[in-house]
Amino acid sequence: MNKKIICFLIPLIVCSCTATPPKNVNSLCEIFREKDDWYSEAKESYQKWGVPIHVIMAIMHQESHFVADAQPPRPLLLGFIPWFRSSSAYGYAQAQDGTWDEYLANSRSHWSADRDDFYDTSDFIGWYCTITHQKLGISKWDTHKLYLAYHEGHGGYHRKTYLRKKWLLKVASKVDKKSKLFRSQLASCKEELESKGWFFW
Repeated sequence: MNKKIICFLIPLIVCSCTATPPKNVNSLCEIFREKDDWYSEAKESYQKWGVPIHVIMAIMHQESHFVADAQPPRPLLLGFIPWFRSSSAYGYAQAQDGTWDEYLANSRSHWSADRDDFYDTSDFIGWYCTITHQKLGISKWDTHKLYLAYHEGHGGYHRKTYLRKKWLLKVASKVDKKSKLFRSQLASCKEELESKGWFFW
């Protein structure tokens, strides 16, 4: 094959491996219409863990705005040298290495689950919120408290570390508001998404 053609095709292949975020990240109906596998995958997580779809999607929206390979920015050493990232957070859920490893070991997930895969990430958030419910007694429908525990960890939430972070309390309120919006939006298009014909459009 011509070398010029190969050089042209490689970037296209690489780009196609990374899913693009939805065009409208603030409309759950539009998200599920555009990403036609996401509704069934989020629903499967809900059926498995009991964490509502709008809660899963609101947390994911806050963490990555549905960017598959999202990562914390690299700080610049001396103003121009890219340095180490502040954490190992990665993917749709911004899950850190240790927490993801715990998920792989204890969630009945498949060993090849990836943080940049929507199905695996929705399952991860469902699993984490379920552990939160079991350890801290937080309702699986209480997005505000679930997000605080998601951000601070179960130990941090138990110690109420969030009370020293006014900015985090504001973020948790924003996630809760987004969750309520997503719940309302989903109610308006759920019948459409559930219809058998939807998956053949």
